[in-house]
Amino acid sequence: MKKIAIIIGARPQFIKHSPVEKALAKFFDVFSIHTGQHYDSKMSEIFFQELGIRPPLFNLSIGSGSHGLQTGKMMIELESILLENRPDAVLVYGDTNSTLAGALVTSKLGIKLIHIEAGLRSFNREMPEEINRVLTDHISNFLFAPTALSVDNLLKEGVSKGVYNVGDVMCDAVLLAKDKIESAGKVEPTGEILVTLHRPYNTDDISRLLSIIEVLNELNIKIIFPLHPRTRNSLLMNKIDLSGFENIKFIDPVSYFDLIKLQLESKCVVTDSGGVQKEAYILERKCITIRPETEWEETLKNGWNTLIFNDLSELAGLIEKEPGEYLPNIYGEGDSARRIAEILNDEL
Repeated sequence: MKKIAIIIGARPQFIKHSPVEKALAKFFDVFSIHTGQHYDSKMSEIFFQELGIRPPLFNLSIGSGSHGLQTGKMMIELESILLENRPDAVLVYGDTNSTLAGALVTSKLGIKLIHIEAGLRSFNREMPEEINRVLTDHISNFLFAPTALSVDNLLKEGVSKGVYNVGDVMCDAVLLAKDKIESAGKVEPTGEILVTLHRPYNTDDISRLLSIIEVLNELNIKIIFPLHPRTRNSLLMNKIDLSGFENIKFIDPVSYFDLIKLQLESKCVVTDSGGVQKEAYILERKCITIRPETEWEETLKNGWNTLIFNDLSELAGLIEKEPGEYLPNIYGEGDSARRIAEILNDEL
């Protein structure tokens, strides 16, 4: 069997990896390399257990650090592993430092590179994720785009060879989780708002983070807020007493299934996460994104996702505003991993 190495390192990649690993294993000898970019057990190990992902063959335990330091350390370790194991292809997901490190090393070694979630663009080059994704797309041999818009983005940059519109593997995972949750018991919306925040521009500046929390606390609706380690660290470093925000229930990071359940139970989701925007749409939950842009432009149609950044006072009105017509299946029908595996089996 041909051998495929899969590089993972962050929460969104573990979710995408679950259906892809299972689909590829029917045709290929598959092994994974965990860079350790997300190393908190509640952001990493719990996802492996819950999603039934096989333990990684290698765990680099890179941990946190500046973008250059983190990416460089990953590249050194990955090069050694790939040289020793010589896979026929390497697969990377999304737009993290793990993605870029894996892509650069793979390309330099002359190994076929597979990019899942290709073609997304926020058109904000100040975001490290945008740089990671653009560079990875331009050196990949197989580019699996989640939507027609993603394919168009690649074509505008002169990338057409090896591009396939297969839908989104996260849709596979979300629909699977939704079925399991609903079969375990009835899920009813509670009317609460689910909030997740982790991006540096919303969390590292404590005055910005506090302004968001204060607006949330003034809403007439109960808030449930799982704290990402980055967000919690910012609050702890600045000695912020969370007990003063009586309208907000702060909790620890939750597992994947629990986060999907919280979205199903929520009236609305407020986030700055790319993945959560998409999950909310697939689950037919309105989303408000605290960012100036989004890679998931399809979610903006008919008000199912709304961008807000500078004027946070708009938040209350947006929460109450009903979205328009829901457009189903814009991210596929839950069979993207199977389609990817079959294409790679034919091509490799």
